Amino acid sequence: MSERLQPGDTAPAFTLPDADGNEISLADHKGRKVIVYFYPAALTPGCTKQACDFTDNLELLTGAGYDVIGVSPDKPEKLAKFREKENLRVTLVGDPSKETLEAYGAFGEKKLYGKTVTGVIRSTIVVDEEGKVERALYNVKATGHVAKIIRDLGI
Repeated sequence: MSERLQPGDTAPAFTLPDADGNEISLADHKGRKVIVYFYPAALTPGCTKQACDFTDNLELLTGAGYDVIGVSPDKPEKLAKFREKENLRVTLVGDPSKETLEAYGAFGEKKLYGKTVTGVIRSTIVVDEEGKVERALYNVKATGHVAKIIRDLGI
């Protein structure tokens, strides 16, 4: 199981394809704060709720200096379908190899309906302008999570 990140850690670098197949890197956002959120699968109810919440609050977040990147193990084609179907405006990137998910501690054992399974751990990492972890939240709920982040960040 991968190690969970702690505030003050350097956020692992990544370059992953977005819904259009363009490469998106964490380094592209240097000088801005970034909310990197990890979700199990595009086009599923909880993940749709979370992505729509981030989209609905995107102007507020970007206005406060935060970029938002959603990471799942999905391929770009599925991400594009997800974006179109739900009118999403957040940047979605795919990590089919799960290397970035593991580097961020967002892949491993979790409980699902009372059973222990291995999979994506719904997580949110807030990265500061210097590329350091400001907050690391694991096992978050899809519903109400974005509102909680906004409150916690004082936006």
